[in-house]
Amino acid sequence: MSTPRTVLVIGGGAAGNAATILLRRAGIAVDLIEATDDWNATAGSGITLQGNALRVLRELGVWDQVQASGHGFGAVGITAPDGTVLHVAEDLRTGGDDLPATVGMQRPRLQRILSDAVRDSGAGVRLGVRATTLDQSPDDTGVTVRFTDGTEGHYDLVIAADGLGSTTRAAIGVTDRPEPTGMAIWRVAAARPAGVTRTDLTYGGPAYIAGYCPTGPDTIYAYVVEANRDRASIPAGSYADEMRALARQYGGHWPEITAHITDPAQVNYTWFDRMLVEGSWHRGRVVLVGDAAHCCPPTLAQGAALSLEDSWVLAQLLTSSDAWDDALFQAYYERRVARVRPVVDASVQIGQWQLDGVRDADVPGLMHRTMTMLRELP
Repeated sequence: MSTPRTVLVIGGGAAGNAATILLRRAGIAVDLIEATDDWNATAGSGITLQGNALRVLRELGVWDQVQASGHGFGAVGITAPDGTVLHVAEDLRTGGDDLPATVGMQRPRLQRILSDAVRDSGAGVRLGVRATTLDQSPDDTGVTVRFTDGTEGHYDLVIAADGLGSTTRAAIGVTDRPEPTGMAIWRVAAARPAGVTRTDLTYGGPAYIAGYCPTGPDTIYAYVVEANRDRASIPAGSYADEMRALARQYGGHWPEITAHITDPAQVNYTWFDRMLVEGSWHRGRVVLVGDAAHCCPPTLAQGAALSLEDSWVLAQLLTSSDAWDDALFQAYYERRVARVRPVVDASVQIGQWQLDGVRDADVPGLMHRTMTMLRELP
């Protein structure tokens, strides 16, 4: 770089952490703010990381820790509601043949690995802080940001990685908002039954989908997908009862899993949403990454992977150009939207087929085509 650069990253999830690590590696000064006081407070239960996510994590320098902390596997099973295994398919290695097809791990552990890497990078980190105003210079040369702690700073670029409900997205005039797809998911972390070595999925039964993913030697996360309901009508204290009522109707490993669904505080319930910001992912010197720019149902387990890829691509462009201008940010958008759109559309389509009761839908074919596309570098 011909002149020193300063970047503010808003949001300390996967996308924000990845962008911070990569930009700091290039010698760019980065401040990261996270709205929560506890960086791991909303980390969730478990996460499925496919090869294209692992590829970025390796680039971040944390692959060895991820590999040691999670459980790698290369196949997915399809089972009947009673637990009978109907088919086992080999997963595509979307990150290349030198990485596992999939790693399952506890989401809080991944968050800890990434947040530790951010701190080790020398970035300035402030927790429990939000941006209150973003004033862009008339000549698009920077952004003055005021914060909830009463301070302010001037930055060459602001990266909005503040998630699905991004307040930054709205603040810069992007009107796109997540839209429900009609489904919702119950998730819980549980002890890993003997014999669980891969993800198994059941389509049908009392829920649309029931599945689990090993996240380590002794742990899994399990989930059931149903039609979305008014969250206000479901008392948080009944979450374990609600999930258990669905899960207990499945066979195979599910009775053992169901026995661990007892603490409502450990059960998470969220709707499936769809969003894809069109036209551009920036306004002046503020650019969106990850769920702030796009989201999709987890039917292809690509949410975190796409967010990590956003940050990787944006960092590549920023560190290889002296001109941080509209042309660069539009190139970022065009490179990413061509890859993100098919994943968003496929993820929504798989769910819609189930909502519509389409029995002859080519789910395996759509999955294969989409995952094959993801083998290419982003």
